Amino acid sequence: MGKKNKVGKKSKSGKKKDHRDYTLADLSPALTQAARSMRTVMTRSLTASGLYAGQDGVILALAASDGLPAGTLAQKLGVKAPTMTRTIGRMEAQGFVERRPDADDARLTKVYLTEAGRNSVSEIESSAASCDELATRGFSEKDIRSLVRLLKTIEHNLQAGDDGEDEDEF
Repeated sequence: MGKKNKVGKKSKSGKKKDHRDYTLADLSPALTQAARSMRTVMTRSLTASGLYAGQDGVILALAASDGLPAGTLAQKLGVKAPTMTRTIGRMEAQGFVERRPDADDARLTKVYLTEAGRNSVSEIESSAASCDELATRGFSEKDIRSLVRLLKTIEHNLQAGDDGEDEDEF
């Protein structure tokens, strides 16, 4: 890990330091832990409504575009098809979604929100907003915009690198 200054130590200018000098080596662990913490807070918040980790993403994806095939949902959420199939099965048993054959192609099955699934959208959005507020406590609006922009850039870089495109060195 990178060199770290002690919190509260005074610099040569006499001002208190309340930050650490992080390096690139600190990025992956920090980002991974922040994502885990965010997921943990969201999961705790949604457990009361009967939702499990990852199910909120399925519901929000279907709320935006109801009636998607499981493969499309898996692709949108960045998971493998068998994982999505198990998730949909569990959510169907819980009453959040239902599978129906496609009207035009009976070989294709699509996933739709039930009334319970549609009713959970506002709970998910409220939980996400509370989690976002907690995570960004003490941040300015500018900080939040910068953070989101940087995270989107990281995602883009990783997606492009994973696809074999834009493999420039950092």
